Amino acid sequence: MSTTSTKTLENLSVESRRFPPPEDFAAQAVATAELYEEAAADRLAFWAKQARERLSWETDFTETLDWSDPPFAKWFVGGRLNAAYNCVDRHVEAGNGDRVAIHWEGEPGDTRTLTYADLQREVSKAANAFAALGVGQGDRVAVYLPMIPEAAITMLACARLGAAHSVVFGGFSADALRSRIEDAEATLVVTADGGYRRGAPSALKPAVDAALEAGGASVKDVVVVRRTEQDVEWTEGRDHWWHDVVDSASEEHTAEAFDSENPLYILYTSGTTGKPKGILHTTGGYLTQVAYTHATVFDLRPETDVYWCAADVGWVTGHSYVVYGPLANGATQVMYEGTPDTPHKGRWWEICAKYGVTILYAAPTAIRTFMKWGEEIPGEHDLSSIRLLGSVGEPINPEAWVWYRRVIGGDTAPIVDTWWQTETGGMMISPLPGVTTLKPGSAQVPLPGISAAVVDDEGNPVGPGGGGYLVLTEPWPSMLRTIWGDDQRFKDTYWSRFPGRYFAGDGAKLDEDGDVWLLGRVDDVMNVSGHRLSTTEIESALVSHPAVAEAAVVGATDDMTGQAPVAFVILRGNADAVLGDTDPQEALRAHVAKEIGAIAKPKRVLVVQELPKTRSGKIMRRLLRDVAENRELGDVTTLTDAGVMGLIQDGLKGAKSED
Repeated sequence: MSTTSTKTLENLSVESRRFPPPEDFAAQAVATAELYEEAAADRLAFWAKQARERLSWETDFTETLDWSDPPFAKWFVGGRLNAAYNCVDRHVEAGNGDRVAIHWEGEPGDTRTLTYADLQREVSKAANAFAALGVGQGDRVAVYLPMIPEAAITMLACARLGAAHSVVFGGFSADALRSRIEDAEATLVVTADGGYRRGAPSALKPAVDAALEAGGASVKDVVVVRRTEQDVEWTEGRDHWWHDVVDSASEEHTAEAFDSENPLYILYTSGTTGKPKGILHTTGGYLTQVAYTHATVFDLRPETDVYWCAADVGWVTGHSYVVYGPLANGATQVMYEGTPDTPHKGRWWEICAKYGVTILYAAPTAIRTFMKWGEEIPGEHDLSSIRLLGSVGEPINPEAWVWYRRVIGGDTAPIVDTWWQTETGGMMISPLPGVTTLKPGSAQVPLPGISAAVVDDEGNPVGPGGGGYLVLTEPWPSMLRTIWGDDQRFKDTYWSRFPGRYFAGDGAKLDEDGDVWLLGRVDDVMNVSGHRLSTTEIESALVSHPAVAEAAVVGATDDMTGQAPVAFVILRGNADAVLGDTDPQEALRAHVAKEIGAIAKPKRVLVVQELPKTRSGKIMRRLLRDVAENRELGDVTTLTDAGVMGLIQDGLKGAKSED
């Protein structure tokens, strides 16, 4: 193997801004520095304490972790519990039935408020209806719904019955839905006639019909929520209206306890090719970690906080930090059906002001979009209730972090930049507000109870100042148990690169303090003249220019250097005033050279109106590499707007190229 291919990821950019915890925040923070000491002293005892204190167990566990057959873990062995009981019934029994569980806001402006007592009734009715259709422990239920309360109700009803749910994002195609139904062998599909998106009804039931026409022989029943009043095709005997089978069901249902390792859900990772990869999560360990992280990382006070995670339930963030974590903790939360710009670009901030949101958890993609639109839009709304901000989904650029704190957080709210994955189930690396001195753009340190390291190609720790691969060195409660139906693929995918340690493909660097900075997927690392550079660092340098709202960088084949950075940027509304007569390409190339060094200077900079993104907001750099290298475009079916690629290709043809 050549020296250039084994050279560790280079650590080039530097961020010196620091934000210590406000004294008043630190004085009453939920999490304290002692958590780190407690977890370090006895990690398994720490997790056992979290499980017993945060959850209700019908039968206590006898062993915290069985790691006798790695990489297959069993947590809280012998324990029995019910996830829905923990998320709903016990709060009602504790006298909190009148507390609001969900403030739901529909995109057209219709609203619903569900207390924990309401939620208990609705989940019990759904569980009874699903049981009447033959659903029980060990079955799988496919869920294909918009962001309406019935999505959470359905997930909890499945958990109540011991059946695993497989939520498929409502923007996925009929073919994607079919492949997931078939892989899980689902017996029931829960869907809706449609949902609202960008001011118009978007049909869902036709995709279910097409999916089942093409396959999905295991499905016996389809339950349909009436949301948009669109006309739907109907298959008698198979299709049932929610209001017919659920609304008429009994409100009484006793939740049965299941083994801690009973499957809770399967969630298929997006962006993969070939057979979908079903990530399996089980009950006790998963629920423990999402409840613990939701409470400590968000400094949660369930009696007074109004929490809003702006993710869709179709993604793992929606599972862990819309449904299971917040509801296990008895939180009051906001759920919103639609897009941030419908009917106007201030919709999020209008909702924050309306409900008095205190904690907001959002993706860097959304934050950069708001930067592009301008700070005067959130400035029109009272955001003074916000006391904590969170970031999730990908590394956040330091400039976006600072903007988020200043404009949305009133220059006082701490930001928790969280790293975790579909596979990890819950947060793994994050600051603790009130404890951590924050660094814009850094996820900082593993949470108490989590063990992680950054290693080189040989698996050796890199030490402060080095870059490499992020691995998890000890099992954790919310870890994936396997890939559904394919144990060998589970071992090969996550445990073979660094034997005995979990690696899912993310690069990272350590700063001089030993804090972690995520560098994105190692697939997005470029080899430029023997230097291994992270696209994330170059993107952050570009976004730090006052004219740039968002940037995507890919490595394109280059005869001279092996690979060369090619940048695609979206300019802010005030870019003309910032740049003056300067050519944007020249200004931005020079800016990257100044921020990082000449080695990272993009060969080309293309100004675009939009970037190709999946429906979860992730930039599809694979398509940008196709464009940069003049290849035929690959699959674009998961894009929100396939037409954007044609515009980018047209623009690149006229772009100026520099050495």
